[in-house]
Amino acid sequence: MEKNTTHTCPICGRELGNENISKHHLTPKSKGGKHGETIMVHNICHQKIHSVFTEKELEREYNTVEKLLVHEDIQKFVKWVAKKHPAFYQSNRVMKRRRKRRI
Repeated sequence: MEKNTTHTCPICGRELGNENISKHHLTPKSKGGKHGETIMVHNICHQKIHSVFTEKELEREYNTVEKLLVHEDIQKFVKWVAKKHPAFYQSNRVMKRRRKRRI
C-alpha cells in the first residue's frame, strides 16, 4: 500500500519530478514490511534515511514519516536539501555510528 499520493517528497517537501525517486518501505522489507506501507521519496532522501538508521531502528522506532522527521540528523539534512533542485542527487556517506556497529 503506497501512502504518498502527492507529487512532493514527504521527507524534504520538494517536488518529486520524474528522476531520482524511489519507494521507501516504512517498515523494512527485511523486518516484515515487504507488503507494508510505502512512500515515494527522492533517492537522496531515501539514502539519507538508510545512512542514519539501522533496519532494526526503522522497524521499531522510525516507521512513520512523522517519526523520521523529528530526528535531528534528518532535520539538518532536510534544511540543507530543501534548497536543492528536485532532481539533485549525490550519495550519502554512511554515518560513523553505523560503521562501528558492523565492526
